[in-house]
Amino acid sequence: MARASLDLLTAEIVARVRGVLERNSELAGTSRAELDAQMKAMRKAQLMDLFIDSFEGNVSRSEICDFVKAIFDFDLDVMPILSKELVEQTLAPESNEPLIRQIIDTYLNRRDQRPDGPGIRQMINQVLGINLDAISSLEGARISLFSKGQWVVYHDNDLFIVDTGAGDIDVSVYPTKYFTEQTGLEELPSDLQQALSKIGYRRGGKPGSYYFITPTGEPVPDSFKGQTMGAILKVIHDSYRQL
Repeated sequence: MARASLDLLTAEIVARVRGVLERNSELAGTSRAELDAQMKAMRKAQLMDLFIDSFEGNVSRSEICDFVKAIFDFDLDVMPILSKELVEQTLAPESNEPLIRQIIDTYLNRRDQRPDGPGIRQMINQVLGINLDAISSLEGARISLFSKGQWVVYHDNDLFIVDTGAGDIDVSVYPTKYFTEQTGLEELPSDLQQALSKIGYRRGGKPGSYYFITPTGEPVPDSFKGQTMGAILKVIHDSYRQL
């Protein structure tokens, strides 16, 4: 979903986020319909921040996992752990609980300050390689993202697809069917080809795509993913906003 749909949110999430908004002095007197309209316009990361803030005590690991599943459609319990160091620091490795839940508990219990949305998302990125902030920022960007074996961001009128392979060690960029139908191009436009080539991409992979693989076999760093998205966004802004 591009923005939050109240129909897809659980009743608890809606109630908690609405409650935080209702307690905001700047929104005093705002009707429930207007608050719901604000929620619909929020990005997923914004919703997560308000959801975390709604807890008077610390948010629990179950509430974090349930939120990420409901809003971002990632089941954290089945995602592979990337950081062996964090696994070794886990408080109860003998537990039958999914390892990610143990790691979240370790994170929540060791912090000197109350956990917040940005900190929790950073931890999830470090442990699982799932950048929820980056995913949230793609809402409305006309870029589809396929990662961890599933569509993370997808809309029928998106223009380009970013496809990360197993273990995040490679990335492919190619046009969507919609882009081809609108432009007649079955490969990336020349200005995007040039921009991607400058940062290390080469033609290959899927037909009409440009491809990058890390030479060391390590996951593609977030900074490189940011360069990739920046190159695509610039081309969309400069040449294809009208599509």
